[in-house]
Amino acid sequence: MGVASRYRREDPFEKFPSSCQHVTIPPVRDLQDAIARAQAYLLGQQAPDGHWVGQLEANTTITSEYLLLCHLIDRVNRERETRAVRYLRRQQLPDGGFSLFEAGPANLSATIKAYFALKMAGIGVDDPAMVAARERIREMGGPAKADVFTKIQLALFGEFDWNGVPTMPVEIMLLPRPFFLFNIYEISYWSRTVLVPLLVLMDRKPVKWLPPPLSLDELWPEPREETSLRFPRVPEPFTWRGLFWKSFFIAVDDGLKIWERFSPRPLRKRAIEAARVFLEERLAVPGGLGGIYPAMANSILALRLLGYPDDHPLVMGQLKEIEALAAEDGDSIHYQPCPSPVWDTALAVNALIESDLRKDHPVLRRAAEWMIECQVLVPGDWQVKRPHVQPGGWAFQYRNDFYPDLDDTAMVMMALEKVHGLDADATRAAKERGLGWFLGMQNGDGGWASFDADNNRLYLNHIPFADHGALLDPSTEDLTGRGLELLGTLGYRKDFEPAQRAIDFIRHAQRHDGPWYGRWGVNYIYGTWSVLRGLAAIGEDPRHEYVQRAVRWLERHQNKDGGWGETCESYDDYEFAGVGESLPSQTAWALLGLFAAGRTGGPAVERGVNYLLRTQGTDGSWKDAFWNGTGFPRVFYLKYHLYAQYFPLWALGIYRRAHV
Repeated sequence: MGVASRYRREDPFEKFPSSCQHVTIPPVRDLQDAIARAQAYLLGQQAPDGHWVGQLEANTTITSEYLLLCHLIDRVNRERETRAVRYLRRQQLPDGGFSLFEAGPANLSATIKAYFALKMAGIGVDDPAMVAARERIREMGGPAKADVFTKIQLALFGEFDWNGVPTMPVEIMLLPRPFFLFNIYEISYWSRTVLVPLLVLMDRKPVKWLPPPLSLDELWPEPREETSLRFPRVPEPFTWRGLFWKSFFIAVDDGLKIWERFSPRPLRKRAIEAARVFLEERLAVPGGLGGIYPAMANSILALRLLGYPDDHPLVMGQLKEIEALAAEDGDSIHYQPCPSPVWDTALAVNALIESDLRKDHPVLRRAAEWMIECQVLVPGDWQVKRPHVQPGGWAFQYRNDFYPDLDDTAMVMMALEKVHGLDADATRAAKERGLGWFLGMQNGDGGWASFDADNNRLYLNHIPFADHGALLDPSTEDLTGRGLELLGTLGYRKDFEPAQRAIDFIRHAQRHDGPWYGRWGVNYIYGTWSVLRGLAAIGEDPRHEYVQRAVRWLERHQNKDGGWGETCESYDDYEFAGVGESLPSQTAWALLGLFAAGRTGGPAVERGVNYLLRTQGTDGSWKDAFWNGTGFPRVFYLKYHLYAQYFPLWALGIYRRAHV
């Protein structure tokens, strides 16, 4: 069933009228018991060294790509492949496709990758799962309609013409930073770490030819030699400016293809060397290239093309990091895009403290000391734009020294501010370094982004290579709200100049009907929670009309069961903003937003709290049935398994503090 039919407002998720008064106030004993059980469950998930890490689940594409990578580099583990095939089979939709998120519609690129991985694993084309997937792929347009990364994956096996892939000449490595059109430091960190090894691949255009029985001819609705591989010119969503830039960059791509074929390219060797140096420097540190699967996988292929043997430490290091991403589930296995220990630990500490676990509890001190040890004290790519800012941030993963991020840094520093009993000098030094880095990374528009500063040349999202629309790392409402919350937690008020600029950004970014966009969590509920928490912490008057507009939006979007939910489909269609089956994490976000705006009681709040109490498991845990996190809007979503643990606990703790 498609999302469009599943989440229609008039269907199962009729919203409660905000004036409804029929509600039962939760008994104090039930609330106390729920918090105690939730704390016990979360404490039971802590690692011996003090950190937390939950599974970070993605869709099937990471597992499919892993299986294909193993065939590309001749490192197939048949036992693991068999278990991964079981996982893929269980994720297939009734219509034969594979989706980008739970309960989502079939996605062409995800389905092609799964089909290809299953076929390479030995599943026959007459298998019912393969027949259904093949029919769905052909219905959706076949490989020619797939995204760029899928086309590259197919081209590596000779199943797509390299001429149909956007041209990205390796000489891009030599473009100086002030160059007005494009250079590698004007795109986001995740794009940069994925692109640089791809530049080597796209320069060499390697092919591992497959025997005829493994080819994918059956996926093409028309014979591939008769299929046009031209890029679509009409942007989605349509804008005249987008049409101009898309047409312009397609013309540039046409010119680059001619230039690549007929130019002597005197700088090519120097550019390849620059790419090699870039990779070597970043692969020499633990954690894998960028700490993310796609960059690691591409780097392995690039290093092999550059002459590195398979047993070279840099190659073996990336393979080790990839294998560490495996998540086992009984007789199946799948792969995560990256681990999230710093983020999980910081959120768990905040939730435990806000639910009144003793601030000097040994568990919290151990977690805080672990986080202090994770602080990044060396420069990274961010320093290209901020050369005078000193390092001091935190990364998302165990190690990702070149790419700390603002969200983790803010959440860690708020946790350190709240934990008592730590070494005073070490904690003060960590917070001072962290705050200096955070303030130094504020963008010119007053907002904060995730990993880079002033990474906002939005026209670059229209180059043919960027069909995922997430090439850049501009300021976002959720990150800016987190920045305000950090400043407020550290004692700053709204007359602080960086806070004033951030509030201006927030006010200009608000939707007309009240919510804020959520870049890293699904979606408007997440963004609105993040902003309202920040405004409250910095001392903004909750009676302001724009704050009350957000409160009214949250109340209007409460589900009849008392919870809140929002489908990932809201990134494609604003009609789905705040619409979806209730989830514990999204319900907690809505409650935290209401609490921040001064609404700690009333029908909406009581219904939301009752929903959390009612859906808690006997072991003290909650479960999110659907995806709650965002990698790249519209193309890549995530499910943080621990979100359903610490956010409901956090919300119940603040509610108890207000009432008991």
